[in-house]
Amino acid sequence: MKTGESEMNNIIQIQNLTKAFDGKEVVANCNMNVQKNSIYGFLGANGAGKTTVLKLITGLLNPTAGKISVMNLDSQESNSEVLRNIGCMIETPLFYEHLSATENLELHLSYMDIQNTNVGEVLNLVGLSSTGNQSVSQFSLGMRQRLGIARAIIHKPKILLLDEPINGLDPMGIKEMRELFLTLVKKENMTIVVSSHILSEIEYVADKIGVIVDGAIVEEVTLSSIREKYPEGLEEYFLSKMSGGKNNE
Repeated sequence: MKTGESEMNNIIQIQNLTKAFDGKEVVANCNMNVQKNSIYGFLGANGAGKTTVLKLITGLLNPTAGKISVMNLDSQESNSEVLRNIGCMIETPLFYEHLSATENLELHLSYMDIQNTNVGEVLNLVGLSSTGNQSVSQFSLGMRQRLGIARAIIHKPKILLLDEPINGLDPMGIKEMRELFLTLVKKENMTIVVSSHILSEIEYVADKIGVIVDGAIVEEVTLSSIREKYPEGLEEYFLSKMSGGKNNE
């Protein structure tokens, strides 16, 4: 990619990223460009490398090779600063089961040394304002997902990384989270990278799509371009990429 205005607007930029476990490359020569104040839909089959890439962005994993830039900072060299500006829900969120939603969030904020955050307001945003003193051990899967999203946004990060965030949510909950994501971008100037198997939800919110196949992103394209070429929508596009690999780039 040539240096230009679009590159300068990238809040996340990955170049030639490789990650190997026990000699096996799970991510291989991967490149990714996420623009500020946008929603990036991250698509791929199970095992394609989505979760690994998200963990590499946060610094939870170290790359075998390649470079990851977050807010123009090296994700490894400046990891503490990067983490202060990232909220994430990657894989199944874990909580202190005997504590309430409020107590879990307050504890999380204390770990991050953040004060004066309105926990009640955030719980209201994710639809958990009525849980009171109920312990998380009594929460349904959907409620846990909502609390995971609340924990990811409680410190008002610049970047939000969400791995299958609507798992376990009913149709109303899915709609509410969709509206929340759009609001966070518009009103809080967040940038969101979201992976989901529910393509229709990605189609509702994403500005840009990145498709990962066998550990490498084979294409990044705007949703508007997809709609022009694939009148049946994102599912038709995604299936064509799964069968066609790196063609049609």
